[in-house]
Amino acid sequence: MAEVGTNIQKASAYLKEGLLVAIPTETVYGLAGNALDVKSVGTIFETKNRPSFDPLILHVASLEQVNQFVTAFPEKLKRLAEAFWPGPLTVLLPRKASVPDLVTSGLDRVAVRVPNHPLTLELLAQLDFPLAAPSANPFGYISPTQAAHVAAQLGTQIPYILDGGACAVGLESTIVGMEEEQVMIYRLGGLDISEIESLVGPVTVQVNSTSNPNAPGQLVSHYAPRKPLVLGNLTELVPQLIQQGKKVGVLSFSTHFPSFAANRQVILSASRDLKEAAHRLFMAMRILDESDAELIVAEFVPEIGLGRAINDRLKRAAAQPIH
Repeated sequence: MAEVGTNIQKASAYLKEGLLVAIPTETVYGLAGNALDVKSVGTIFETKNRPSFDPLILHVASLEQVNQFVTAFPEKLKRLAEAFWPGPLTVLLPRKASVPDLVTSGLDRVAVRVPNHPLTLELLAQLDFPLAAPSANPFGYISPTQAAHVAAQLGTQIPYILDGGACAVGLESTIVGMEEEQVMIYRLGGLDISEIESLVGPVTVQVNSTSNPNAPGQLVSHYAPRKPLVLGNLTELVPQLIQQGKKVGVLSFSTHFPSFAANRQVILSASRDLKEAAHRLFMAMRILDESDAELIVAEFVPEIGLGRAINDRLKRAAAQPIH
């Protein structure tokens, strides 16, 4: 079983040996390996049971370090990186040959970010290689936001989990890139679109679900509980399903159902705070997935700010299961 602790030197030693370590970030916990070592990267895909056509994100210690792995850094994207790194922003850039094909799924761009967590930044500063680090969970399942989540899912497959506490953001990073002169968003995430547009002007959102992604996190079914998740109007769906004899788990934005079992309902934010809702989303899915509910019923949150990213995750969680 994986050891859980805060020993950066121990995590560093495992990574230098080519082994995998779970690392904390402000978004979710990542399953990290040496991004320049094809064997380590291959082990990431094997451990997660992740398809090799779904590219990974490179995690580096600083903006300056990015230049070692990319051939160009467009001015608009650099402006965003300077403003939001370390933070929940991933930038898609043309890669150098030193970045293995397996990291990018053979694509000519690599996704890069500087995570905002003190333990992981200290770890990255000690390494002479970047880390490839998708979420530390079996592919397609709910992303982990605490060390205990990683231990429960991958604890028998990795030697060490660097425990950085609960993730502050709780949603994966926003992924941006350029198509000609236009800034594109390929994955909605922990950074509000309005914050991006305040620096680079209007952006185009292109998060179409696809089986042939050009950036991480674009697959149709993703971030999903094992139990079926149904999206709709809770005040209509819940009574209907109960009448059908279903044992329902309820994931609501702010509504409390007084007559409903407390262990089978989770409220994302009683005060309707989208930041709090984003922070609690994956944890809420996990609680209901581990309950005695047969299925989970959820509702969309307001489609503004971080609400767009939350709704994106809900839609993917409700897609046809891949398990």
